[in-house]
Amino acid sequence: TPAIYSTLPRAMPAFAESAAEPPLAESYLALLRRGERDDGIAPPPCSAVLDERELPVIDLTGERAACADAMARAAAEWGFFQVTGHGVSPALLEEMRREQARLFRLPFETKANGGLLNGSYRWGTPTAASLRHLSWSEAFHVQLASISGKDCDYGELSSLRGVMQEVADAMSRVARTVAVALAERLIGRHDDEAASFPAGCDETTCFLRLNRYPACPFAADTFGLVPHTDSDFLTVLCQDQVGGLQLMKGNRWVAVKPRPDALIVNIGDLFQAWSNNRYKSVEHKVVANAKAERFSVAYFLCPSYDSPVGTCGEPSPYRAFTFGEYRNKVQDDVKRTGKKIGLPNFLKHPPIGGPE
Repeated sequence: TPAIYSTLPRAMPAFAESAAEPPLAESYLALLRRGERDDGIAPPPCSAVLDERELPVIDLTGERAACADAMARAAAEWGFFQVTGHGVSPALLEEMRREQARLFRLPFETKANGGLLNGSYRWGTPTAASLRHLSWSEAFHVQLASISGKDCDYGELSSLRGVMQEVADAMSRVARTVAVALAERLIGRHDDEAASFPAGCDETTCFLRLNRYPACPFAADTFGLVPHTDSDFLTVLCQDQVGGLQLMKGNRWVAVKPRPDALIVNIGDLFQAWSNNRYKSVEHKVVANAKAERFSVAYFLCPSYDSPVGTCGEPSPYRAFTFGEYRNKVQDDVKRTGKKIGLPNFLKHPPIGGPE
């Protein structure tokens, strides 16, 4: 066995999979064996965490200009912030968590092959070539328009549709409020262009993702969600109090302290490009937890594939591109290299030796 695995236990932890659990342990062990065979694809290192921090907190009920200024500062310095006064009731979010728990308790075969929520179920990382690429999680990634669609199958979970629709509507309002405020801050005016920002986003292009991170017996060596940036304009996240979200700040991983009354907002790649790099799309991850499962709900503000991403003003460091071009390039890079390259592919003047 290579030296890189010398810290792993010789006897693997016992893991009693129920019928509801996706076969994550099988994926882990298969990747572990592949790494041993390839003599050196190491498991993800246990990166030192600087400390647990509370992200900047902005009250959306505050004075409009001051609120926008605070969000712009946080978007530039952190790429992440929390919002309170967001109008999404704690009772609704708790109801969503209960519905999620019921949904994910269904048998794996039902989730994976039963066509639930338009067949939007996913688990682990199908393209994982090593433990560095494995996410110990499962999710339903649902287009907003399909939530209320008559063809969307909820099985026996009759109350899930209404709760999901309420959460999607509420998070959509938060995302639009934040996006418009951040756009106005850069273009310096409040007009129709700013009020409709970002163009091309509606219920057919945006998504609600229901996440579950099962307790993981290999937590020291496993990501709940691998490090990444979001390929959208903006993400709004409701997480439970288990914790596990970490973001990159000053070349160190910082653990985000959960706050029960707040939603988390983070800047996506498209907003960074539109802002000419003023706002930052920051790498983040979820660490696996050995003892507790974790639930979260994420809302992704995405445009149509043919929508130009645009810019808040020239000169922009990026060439013109559509969201569809961006998505296709990300998928090609992942297939070819095992990782996302993202925005550097679209620079007008790539660094020497960088993406073409």
